[in-house]
Amino acid sequence: MSYLSRAWRAAAPLPAPWRSPRPFSSASGPTAKKSVPYQKTLQEEGPGSGEPSLAPPASAQVVVVGGGSLGCQTTYHLAKLGLSGVVLLERDRLTSGTTWHTAGLLWQLRPSDVEVELLAHTRDVVSRDLPAETGLHTGWVENGGLFIASNKQRLDEYKRLMSLGKVYGVESHVLTPAQTKDLYPLMNIDDLYGTLYVPKDGTMDPAGTCSTLARAATARGATIIENCPVTGIQVRTDDFGVKRVHAVETAHGTIQTPCVVNCAGVWARALGRLAGVNVPLVAMHHAYVVTERIEGIQNMPNVRDHDASVYLRLQGDALSVGGYESNPIFWEEVSEKFAFGLFDLDWDVFMQHIEGAVNRVPILEKTGIKSTVCGPESFTADHKPLMGEAPEVRGFFLGCGFNSAGMMLGGGCGRELAHWIIHGRPEKDMYGYDIRRFHHSLTNNNRWIRERSHESYAKNYSVVFPHDEPLAGRNVRKDPLHEELLQQGCVFQERHGWERPGWFNPGGAAPVLDYDYYGAYGRQRHGDYTYNRLLGDEYTFDFPPHHDIIKKECLTCRNALALFDMSYFGKFYLVGPEATKAADWLFSADVSKAPGSTVYTCMLNRQGGVESDLTVSRISPGAPGSPLAPAFEGDGYYLAIGGAVAQHNWSHITTVLQDMKFQCELLDCSEELGMMSIQGPLSRVVLQEVLDTDLSNEAFPFSTHKTTTAAGCQVRAMRLSFVGEMGWELHVPRADCVKVYRAVMQAGARHGIANAGYRAIDSLSIEKGYRHWHADLRPDDTPLEAGLAFTCKLKSSIPFLGREAVEAQKAKGIFRRLVCFTTEEKVPMFGLEAVWRDGKVVGHIRRADFGFAIDKTIAYGYIRDPAGGPVSLDFVKSGSYELERMGVTFPARAHTKSPFDPDNKRVKGFY
Repeated sequence: MSYLSRAWRAAAPLPAPWRSPRPFSSASGPTAKKSVPYQKTLQEEGPGSGEPSLAPPASAQVVVVGGGSLGCQTTYHLAKLGLSGVVLLERDRLTSGTTWHTAGLLWQLRPSDVEVELLAHTRDVVSRDLPAETGLHTGWVENGGLFIASNKQRLDEYKRLMSLGKVYGVESHVLTPAQTKDLYPLMNIDDLYGTLYVPKDGTMDPAGTCSTLARAATARGATIIENCPVTGIQVRTDDFGVKRVHAVETAHGTIQTPCVVNCAGVWARALGRLAGVNVPLVAMHHAYVVTERIEGIQNMPNVRDHDASVYLRLQGDALSVGGYESNPIFWEEVSEKFAFGLFDLDWDVFMQHIEGAVNRVPILEKTGIKSTVCGPESFTADHKPLMGEAPEVRGFFLGCGFNSAGMMLGGGCGRELAHWIIHGRPEKDMYGYDIRRFHHSLTNNNRWIRERSHESYAKNYSVVFPHDEPLAGRNVRKDPLHEELLQQGCVFQERHGWERPGWFNPGGAAPVLDYDYYGAYGRQRHGDYTYNRLLGDEYTFDFPPHHDIIKKECLTCRNALALFDMSYFGKFYLVGPEATKAADWLFSADVSKAPGSTVYTCMLNRQGGVESDLTVSRISPGAPGSPLAPAFEGDGYYLAIGGAVAQHNWSHITTVLQDMKFQCELLDCSEELGMMSIQGPLSRVVLQEVLDTDLSNEAFPFSTHKTTTAAGCQVRAMRLSFVGEMGWELHVPRADCVKVYRAVMQAGARHGIANAGYRAIDSLSIEKGYRHWHADLRPDDTPLEAGLAFTCKLKSSIPFLGREAVEAQKAKGIFRRLVCFTTEEKVPMFGLEAVWRDGKVVGHIRRADFGFAIDKTIAYGYIRDPAGGPVSLDFVKSGSYELERMGVTFPARAHTKSPFDPDNKRVKGFY
């Protein structure tokens, strides 16, 4: 027997070297026993030979590959939705690989409304649905969860979760240290600031859950075949040049199918390669230890001590102890033969968790270790799963990369993935998990994947602050003004590879340095790192220390003019004989106007949800090879889209063009063009000195564009605004960007021009009431709910994607509505705050910021009528509102129009 304290003292003080361990190494270290703490696993069940449990069928509607949590949940939900011909293939036994050894924790509260909903569905499936359907117990244990806070910031984070939980009926309580001691007598509370207790959290048993899912799925007609490894995936190119899944090859026969679902966990990357699909994940060792019996631990809640980066899971009369370390071991050579094996635990790596566990529950210092569990897990660049249809091959879906959360997210994600496969999209907003969130240049960039996956793993238990940025995987995509702005103090943000301006530091340059792995693996940690220090200064839920700097950027734009570098935007051309036919179908607004017009529009899905908002400009043919005005036959449209969602937009448009078989082409000129936006009441005065065209209201009205010259360079000027001021965007060939930028700054110098970044755009845009896609506008929101009915050409007879759903909603009534709120008290809000109306919770805030021109906190959230009726404008205006921030409510005023310039005079040049 090894005691935790003895193991701690015996551990080497040096960090483990970065190495590639053999998957089956000889036993070493303080323990000889390596086994999971479950009474039953599926390792010994099923056929003992290498033959499959069933013969593979000749064809199937869907083939799910991988019999872990996600594979079983997806198969179950496909069958439950009524799909026939569903086959699950498992190369060994169900749960083999990663699921069988998982800790199986389920925490109901996360800093995301969608994740709270996903977790709630998993909990319902394992605690209610499966037992009712099968009469079997899944192994669900509801012993509660306890989140430990050792400082105010951590408790503030938990209070944010508590407020969000009230929206979804998740019971939670903030406890004092003394109350925590009453609940958990064995806990050390000397260094506690407080805790959050969630009584209905619990744990799942992987074998019990997956075997019950399999039973329920087969009862509904699904076929589950064990001992049937996949050896190949046939992909065929159709008559329109589109790659599609054709068949799955196994060691025991080929199954023709139009759809494959990759739920292969650690092995998902190898399975993707069989189809020519990039799966951006890495494999790492992930471990916990199981203690001997502890007197008095029975019925205690599971514990997450984030500041110590450790969790304590109740295991009958013992505890499982694990966490997330800063120097995890990468599994470099993923073995195909690894099924129910475990690695030897590297105590040098794991010891950092022991210290935190012993501090929190001191009796552990004298408690023996019964076994160690160190197995493979898959991790991703942002610690979020990979789901949805791969952009490379139609019919190839992902359900992998769950970052050791596959059990607790499995039910919710399995249902969404099933809906995605059957109906073409999920019911919920799954963009945060969608593989299309990553630009295609990143999904096979091994350095970026490795660095970002490491940082996301190491920071998994860190406080999620509103303005944090990654240090890993930076400087991958730089726009043409990057060096120019860096020297002027630009503090950059990272958005899926792009470096975009966040705000401007008066103290000088703050370059992002190469990733130092936080000093792990023998790397030298950066010493005086200005960028990291500036990020750390903003680790707060109060107004950040740079609040006044961003205020100055915003008010300079409102009162004079500011230049925003928006070059990271996606810039696409839709051209060809049927480009107008495609544009009519794709875009909710009427964009088929004369060349020179620019239209703000949405793209919808069949359910009427907003897949994107963007600007579309009708263009005339230009010169061959010109990124500014390309040559084409037929019609042409220029699309400008937020850079963080450019890949999502590209994939959505491409999918629609393929499904509708439109004869046109989508061209990507994002890298070839820069984009700068000059906004403010003095923008016309300054730009008139730079541009060779008349900028008067009559000659250049709002929502139009034209090609002209600036500083001797050809540019496309568009009169648009993302901030609610008179202004123009200049779309400039990459090689000319610096020259044009300097000309604008020189002309604007005597008028007080300033650089401004996206932190200012966030504030200015919310002040004006402009939407941000994937914040207050998502695929599960409709234009009618979001106040964007004006983007829908419902008065015309032109059909467009999602029109029927929008018309049906308009006829039925709007049962939730996006509302703008302001608070008199100057209190920082960031989203997830609960909205109270007349004493009842009616929704939560999606997006919030401070509006400097009106000098108020502004928040946008969707509200419902608790009685179930439609949410009319009268309903909005008649209520008394409060916004709950970290458990404290603040009186709020609801607005039916933007509180800043509600008559839209400024964008039209009327000041």
